[in-house]
Amino acid sequence: MQIWKLISGVTVAAGLLLATSAQAQAQVAVEIGAQPECPYGYYEAPPYQCAPDGYYGPEWYSGGVFIGAGPWFHGGDHFYGHVDHHLDYRKGYRGSFPARGEHPAAQRAQFHGQAMHDAHGHEAPHGHR
Repeated sequence: MQIWKLISGVTVAAGLLLATSAQAQAQVAVEIGAQPECPYGYYEAPPYQCAPDGYYGPEWYSGGVFIGAGPWFHGGDHFYGHVDHHLDYRKGYRGSFPARGEHPAAQRAQFHGQAMHDAHGHEAPHGHR
């Protein structure tokens, strides 16, 4: 019987000790910096490289200005816009890329993409148009 009292006492003491211990507060701050200055927008995932003309469809522009992607997206919730996978380096594109700060060409490339992405590069659900 005395062993049960000892076990009970240790259990109660441990419970009180754990209940009164201070909880650690954690804060994480992430600074993403300025939005990349690219003539036709930038890919929606790190390292946010400038995308070639024709990668993004017309939904990604408002008044000719790129609405952003990734952490700098300036569009509505549940947004999906067309992209051209043929111009995606993650899908094998090996052509040229514009430099940051470069100005857009006077004549824009015609858009031919069929895929749809959200602002963070995720494919649209099957059947989403």
